[in-house]
Amino acid sequence: MKSAILRIYLKDSSTYHGKSVHETVLEFLRDSGIKGATLLRGIEGYGTDGKIRSLKVLALSNEIPLVIETVDEEEKLRPLIPKLREIVGKELMTLQAVEIV
Repeated sequence: MKSAILRIYLKDSSTYHGKSVHETVLEFLRDSGIKGATLLRGIEGYGTDGKIRSLKVLALSNEIPLVIETVDEEEKLRPLIPKLREIVGKELMTLQAVEIV
């Protein structure tokens, strides 16, 4: 079976039906039987809009960059993409083949 890594790039302020997108995605992945997922909080970054989002001591923002990563069988991840697209909207998602060592 082929393994894949799914990455979803978000802003901390993103919501879906009144709940944070990252929480919704993590719960959806867990409930879908995905083995594990990790939420990574970025220090600074920008997306297609070019706006730099940053985590600074004196200017804490709720628009800091987040990345959710999960590694599982591609056959388990690929069918989840339509629902994930609904949850995350136009945010960037990538799916890449990986070798587990």
